[in-house]
Amino acid sequence: MLHQEFEAPEALRETIRCFWYNKRMSGNEPSGYEVIPDGYAEIIFYFGNISIEQNGSLQQLPSPFMMGLLNQPVHFYTEGQLEIIGIRCFPWVVADLLSLPSGKSGVQVFEHPMATLQDNLSRLVADGQIEEAIATVKEYFLDAQSGLATNSMLHKAGIAMQAAKGNLSVSGVAEAAHATVRTLERNFKQSSGHTVKDVSGLMRFEQVRNRLWLEPGVSLTSLAYEMGYTDQPHLSREFKRYSGTTPAAFARNAKNAKSQNLTMFLPTAKGDKK
Repeated sequence: MLHQEFEAPEALRETIRCFWYNKRMSGNEPSGYEVIPDGYAEIIFYFGNISIEQNGSLQQLPSPFMMGLLNQPVHFYTEGQLEIIGIRCFPWVVADLLSLPSGKSGVQVFEHPMATLQDNLSRLVADGQIEEAIATVKEYFLDAQSGLATNSMLHKAGIAMQAAKGNLSVSGVAEAAHATVRTLERNFKQSSGHTVKDVSGLMRFEQVRNRLWLEPGVSLTSLAYEMGYTDQPHLSREFKRYSGTTPAAFARNAKNAKSQNLTMFLPTAKGDKK
């Protein structure tokens, strides 16, 4: 599996965390993989086949589709070669950026003019011109950003939440954003469809997940204290809530995967697991 990330231009950094490209190969039969929650929403262009299970059968998704904030893992299926171009967005700006209703979570199918990029991106990816494909997507979003008025309050709130890695109270976020808790929560929910607490919880989970991948032998008690959880049981409950497994089991799997030189997931991607 190949994974590359591309920095967002300065003009997009209040909206987009990064752009990324991923290539994977599987057999001729559908192969499943799991996406674990994190604190971002992502727009996915793909070239190949991606399906999800609906009503007992596999249904292919259109390209592009959106991965909104998740509160539990989602399973996808693919076969043969799959290539993806992803746009990782801050959740509090997606609705305004795409003129879509807020409150959408999980896998979201939507109609949007950006779908016209699909054919050109498909040609570029097929020719191996990945940087050109990424440049095409960047240009599209630069044009879209030019007509978007940035909400300075949400921007300040987002910066504070990221700096604290999700470990900041709602009142602390409001203070950083120079707003009352009530005003912040109303604006945040209108823009992202989620509360400050929702997104902070996902950010904190993501930090724990990535740490366990990099250091599977780390003490869970120490990690709970470091990340601002009440205690280890609190960390374990929250981790299982989002991942479907315990942090101890996740760490064991990470250690086994690394010993076999397998890519269990990419911490810089959206929790991609093989």
